[in-house]
Amino acid sequence: MNAEIIAVGSELLLGQIANTNAQFLSKQFAEIGVNVYYHTVVGDNPDRLKKAINVAQTRADLLIFTGGLGPTKDDLTKETIASVLEKKLRMDQEALESIEDYYRKVNRAMSENNKKQALVLEGSIVLPNKNGMAPGMFLSIKEMNYMLLPGPPKEMQPMFLEFGRQAILQEMKIIEVIESRVLRFFGIGESQLETDIADLIDSQTNPTIAPLAGENEVTLRLTAKHSTVERATTLLDVVEKLIQERVGQFFFGYNDTTLPNEAMKVLKEKKLTISSAESLTGGLFSQYLTAIKGASSVVQGGVVCYSNESKRSILHVSKATLENDGAISEQCASELALNVKRLMNTDIGISFTGVAGPDTSEGKPVGTVYIGIALPNDNVKIYPLSLAGSRENIRERSVKYGCQYLIKEILNQ
Repeated sequence: MNAEIIAVGSELLLGQIANTNAQFLSKQFAEIGVNVYYHTVVGDNPDRLKKAINVAQTRADLLIFTGGLGPTKDDLTKETIASVLEKKLRMDQEALESIEDYYRKVNRAMSENNKKQALVLEGSIVLPNKNGMAPGMFLSIKEMNYMLLPGPPKEMQPMFLEFGRQAILQEMKIIEVIESRVLRFFGIGESQLETDIADLIDSQTNPTIAPLAGENEVTLRLTAKHSTVERATTLLDVVEKLIQERVGQFFFGYNDTTLPNEAMKVLKEKKLTISSAESLTGGLFSQYLTAIKGASSVVQGGVVCYSNESKRSILHVSKATLENDGAISEQCASELALNVKRLMNTDIGISFTGVAGPDTSEGKPVGTVYIGIALPNDNVKIYPLSLAGSRENIRERSVKYGCQYLIKEILNQ
């Protein structure tokens, strides 16, 4: 099945909101084997929408519409589609009762135009809206399929996941199981990763391999089809093994995980506590870890030691180190990590010091970073980095490298 996603709304064309619905739906369709070849955005204009529908019908057999199902005059999606398909709109009693019930609950009078939201295309399957008012619709006519979904993501996404996805699968008469697995990598660029597995990508059939660059990370989505989940999983395992043999040193987790999540997971599994001394990262490492549920059992505290005075007075970095080596040095990173570990009485101490920019510091170029990790036996490992990018990017990547090195050191103990 080939799909085209048509987003309706002038606010999208004006740049007032981003078309996140198309992104969400494309990901969903990739998982069930529906090809998405086109994204179209149309303003609140019936003539232009009709033209978009006519074009889409020549190149897709599944048209997905988002937006334009509301009560106002510029919400014209279903009226326009009804005109193109020569279908009547009928009042769906269940949807109408749901809308009336909402207004009773909030003790407000329902205006007459709200009844418009309960109108549906005759012959369509109605998709209930449990998070709003306007129901969705799914209609099949000969070889063409049409799905209408509300525009607000908080309504559209749960509606599609609970009702829309299944309606499409039934129409496709799926007999194959589709399994996906996302591999996440850090410390390697997208181009280098693709180069390292180029032959695997070029020869892909089943499973497929789809690279995707993220925020300082690279992901690979593997998708396999087979008659059983077990067989599809086996196909994924075989391809993943080949990938891991080549770029496994950069791999840190699956699906929606993050490096801070993986670091927290390892710390919890090993029953280790941690504290941090942060100069250039300004508390960003602590922020990421404490945002994770259950962080209080692991994170004991931290010090944002931005000035040399705070490094000396709070974390007791020696005067000789600051004068001879400088705050941006291996020796300073080492003392910060070890001293914060002792100050907070934790198993591990981690430190971040460096130059985030925009100017050089202590004669060191922007992007010079030192990460120190003080281990339970008081041994300290230092990781020097030379990073490029904006101030924000250098700080962000420093924290992610810190998490990566932390995982490595803990697992090597």
